[in-house]
Amino acid sequence: MMSLQQPWRRLCRTACFSLLSFLLGQSALTATSHWSWRPLIRPALPTSFPDDHPVDAFILDQLRPLGLALAPEADRLTLIRRLTFNLTGLPPKPREIDAFLKDVSSNAYEKLVDRLLASTQYGEHWAQYWLDLARFAETDGFEHDKVRPNAWRYRDWVIKALNTDLPYNRFVRLQIAGDQVHPDDPEAATATGFLLAGQDMPDINLLAERRHMLLNEMTATVGSVFLGLTLGCAQCHDHKSDPVSQREFYRMRAFFESDLQLEEVKLGGINVRTMRNGKVSATHIMTRGDFRRPGDKVQAGFPKIVNTVKSRPIKGTRTELAVWLTHPENAPAMRLFANRLWLRHFGRTFASPGDFGTLREPPTHPDLLDWLATELPRRKWSLKAMHKLIVTSATWRQASRDCGNDPAWEKRLKADQSNRLWSRQDRRRLIGEMLRDALLSCSDSLSQRKGGPGVRPQLPKEITVTLLRNQWQVSKDEVDHRRRSIYLFARRNLRYPLFDLFDRPALAETSALRSVSTTAPQSLALLNSSFVVQRAKELARRAADGNATPVESIRFCYRRVLGRLPRQEEMAGALQLVDRDDNPGQGLADLVLALFNFNEFIYID
Repeated sequence: MMSLQQPWRRLCRTACFSLLSFLLGQSALTATSHWSWRPLIRPALPTSFPDDHPVDAFILDQLRPLGLALAPEADRLTLIRRLTFNLTGLPPKPREIDAFLKDVSSNAYEKLVDRLLASTQYGEHWAQYWLDLARFAETDGFEHDKVRPNAWRYRDWVIKALNTDLPYNRFVRLQIAGDQVHPDDPEAATATGFLLAGQDMPDINLLAERRHMLLNEMTATVGSVFLGLTLGCAQCHDHKSDPVSQREFYRMRAFFESDLQLEEVKLGGINVRTMRNGKVSATHIMTRGDFRRPGDKVQAGFPKIVNTVKSRPIKGTRTELAVWLTHPENAPAMRLFANRLWLRHFGRTFASPGDFGTLREPPTHPDLLDWLATELPRRKWSLKAMHKLIVTSATWRQASRDCGNDPAWEKRLKADQSNRLWSRQDRRRLIGEMLRDALLSCSDSLSQRKGGPGVRPQLPKEITVTLLRNQWQVSKDEVDHRRRSIYLFARRNLRYPLFDLFDRPALAETSALRSVSTTAPQSLALLNSSFVVQRAKELARRAADGNATPVESIRFCYRRVLGRLPRQEEMAGALQLVDRDDNPGQGLADLVLALFNFNEFIYID
């Protein structure tokens, strides 16, 4: 029965998509009829707010008609915690909090921003967002999930590129065509690991099928990551909702066709999976996406609907593709960058984070989106300059809750219920990697070792008993078990338990936005997992060092975990907890475990 139903289901889906395309008038779509494909023109700043920060001017321009203004600025303790997590992925140390609170200079906040952007922790944090897009892992995936011994080199390259503030246009170009731009530079070749970071089946019977799968996945990923276009939907047939033909998909694929080498090559004395100039290969349209049914030959070319750059003859090299993807006139690419930058600072975007197609809603602030998109080249493509631009705005520094000094708070909640206009800051939960790093940092256990092959900390027994032999060989040096989360071994078929619970995306495909779930296992893990319990015991031991009194130990723990001192009623309850047992050390560890489960710890703001 099911075998008979499947063709009918496919037929119904095709009919529905066709009807939807007709209703949308797809045949009449042009580059000027959809917001994301229009040429990029820099908007003028709203004249009503000439003295405001540019970001604030655009935000206020939509708030004023509703009778709203920006919310008051968050208090300084909230600001340093928010900013430190946002730029480094770690909580501020008590001494850093004290220094900021005591600094009464007019540029105290700006100095804090500069210090955090200059730290190596910045690259280690922001690289994870890019690795999500790059579908990075250190294994092949699929059934055997074989290890890629040198995959970590790409991860380290991304971290270094961000820490050195490699201009964004070069950052992208090296990942698309580094081996062509700098043919004698092993690091440039390593950067092209972006293209081959997806899943692979080295043991597949048919080499032609493997090659076909890799090229299609590579093409679809580039379309999604850099253009906000679901190109992969056109590998078997013309796109059902966006004006992208199957021919255009294979024209895009032609940029990679001749350079895909399926074996590892030696560069600078190491074996690296990379793109290399190879034998010229013709590109054919694969009928219905079947690698066994090659159709017409096609030449390399850019999808017409997103090609807002002035046309020029092309030879079909990856270097040409890389230059086109980073051209200031490439409207979809520039808008997509600005949209994702906003996402990482605010937790939400102006428009869909990964799909700018016709089925998505238009952006909430199109002028601000375009202004940010055109601002990047003006700031010499510096990511750090763009970060500073956003976090110094009053919009970003707004309070996320009513602190009793905003008479318009209720009006703000009523007029902008979902905060789509950014009339206040949003509260955001730590992602799994930030949560693990924060637990290590608060307990003063975080290792400062950097780079190298991914490390494997101990896993719970209930997981190890389900694994194949040698699937997770625990790293011998215990210090490595406490390294930052970005250095943990990334296996496609086995996500680290804490990351899995806190919504780390599957490593099989690119991910522009992580989901945020709230489940009982998350709470159970934070209360009972051996990793969290051990961090609580370590912090309790440090708090009780020397001749510290119970009050001093409690204050120490609160400062470490929450960045503040306990309130009077909290101190009374904490003393009861610490003194309830004959073993004060255990009571103090229980207190720390409770603090680790506070929303105040798990959520920013």
